[in-house]
Amino acid sequence: MIRITHDIVIDERDIEERFVRASGPGGQNVNKVSTAVELRFRADRAGLDAATRHRLAILAGSRMSADGTLIIQAQRFRSQAQNREDARRRLLALLRAAAERPRPRKKTKPTRASAQNRLAAKRRHALTKRARGRVRGED
Repeated sequence: MIRITHDIVIDERDIEERFVRASGPGGQNVNKVSTAVELRFRADRAGLDAATRHRLAILAGSRMSADGTLIIQAQRFRSQAQNREDARRRLLALLRAAAERPRPRKKTKPTRASAQNRLAAKRRHALTKRARGRVRGED
């Protein structure tokens, strides 16, 4: 069991890891060894509430598939163990961010001074625009 927050715990069986060959530079090693990790996490099976799953989908973006599977690819390091740890760390960071409820916005009124400043700026701007009008000659 992996503890995300004090009330959210996920089972390690919900995490599926697959090791694939990494792309990019690395010489002969990159063609022989599967060091990159493709981590798959089924958010719908993990027992997360609907609001947390929704925030996770927004945070994950294109990393979340249509069926609710979060896919994280890690190939930053040359070793399989480091890439695996990196992928898990990124998953935990995403889950912790999704578990955090946003604070509700409190509606506020603009202050009287800010309203007066806004209206004064509008008057100044209107005078500037009016001064750009046609010049009437003396007839």
